[in-house]
Amino acid sequence: MTTGTLRRPAPAPAAGPAPASRPGRAPLVVGLVAVVVVAVLPLLDLRVPGILPGATWTPGTMHLIALCMLFAAVALTYHLVYGVAGMLSFGHALYFAAGAYGLAIVLQRTDMPLLAAGALVLVGVIALAHVVGAVSLRVSGVSFAMVTLAFAQAGNVVARRNLGGYTGGEEGIGLATASVPDALVGVVNTRNMYWLSLAVLVVVYVVVTWVQRSRAGHVVEATRENELRVRVLGQPPYLIRLLTFVIAGALAGIVGMAYLLLQSQAVPTISAADFTIEILIMVVLGGVGSRWGAVVGAVTFTLLNQRLSVLASSDAVDSLPTVLRVPLSEPAFILGVLFILVVLFLPGGIAGGLRRGATRLVRGSGAADRRARERRRTEEVA
Repeated sequence: MTTGTLRRPAPAPAAGPAPASRPGRAPLVVGLVAVVVVAVLPLLDLRVPGILPGATWTPGTMHLIALCMLFAAVALTYHLVYGVAGMLSFGHALYFAAGAYGLAIVLQRTDMPLLAAGALVLVGVIALAHVVGAVSLRVSGVSFAMVTLAFAQAGNVVARRNLGGYTGGEEGIGLATASVPDALVGVVNTRNMYWLSLAVLVVVYVVVTWVQRSRAGHVVEATRENELRVRVLGQPPYLIRLLTFVIAGALAGIVGMAYLLLQSQAVPTISAADFTIEILIMVVLGGVGSRWGAVVGAVTFTLLNQRLSVLASSDAVDSLPTVLRVPLSEPAFILGVLFILVVLFLPGGIAGGLRRGATRLVRGSGAADRRARERRRTEEVA
């Protein structure tokens, strides 16, 4: 008599999870809502004491927020160089300054309309970034950083020494408004400049996102991690890095032109290496490798830099003992301390800290749900 082997029936296939929404749709919706909210701020009477100098419809507040948006845009361009390609450049301010100074010189020396002058300056910035990148990318690491720093210092010398009488020296060069539309000139049109700054930020964000998600963006990220493997796969790391470098420089030049329209002046400080270091701090503060982190870091740094200057000259600080008054009267000291604290306790910057907090919240919610289910099962058995 043969005994058959008892087999368990195969379990029914578990029902799969409901199809998730397309990845990236939620961030897109959040981004669109954020853009709409920022766009309507000049039409509202919102006040944030201690952060904004007045109501959101006042020219001073709109100017400050517009400045935050332009610095967020230039931080995004540096994110493309450093966060995506892994190239530590100390000369990124050169292209920002080239855009601002170039547009000011063209408008002052010619009768070209604004858009034509901007297109001409953009071509010049692209050529400049191509030359600097072609030379700098022959080396890597610290040597690359030093070469870009040398180019930036040369540009700063040209701006400060007023070579040929073009740059205005230490006083800088003003915006010639003859060829600029009236809607972009004067304090009464600050709202228009605010919306222009927002448009520049959105365009830069879209272009940076597109580049990062493109095939070239994936290759440059792979090159950052392992250049030898990329070479073995037959991809040209030098050319792709150069392309990324030039795109970031061109975008920085566009932001520089918008900065000139907002500030009505270009000064040598925007070409100095100190400004590049500030941009680097913005990116690190927000979180290296995160696009929205670069935006948040730039806005946070700019607001702190502006408002700490007001705090430093306030009567409250003047009345403090010397041991407290001296450091608190220096905004750079306070910013430095905050930066150290972020590096020590938020290694991923603001974006990394918020991401970890959201992960813990989700895990905690999931654990609470599991405990509730187990409690209900226990009660049913009892």
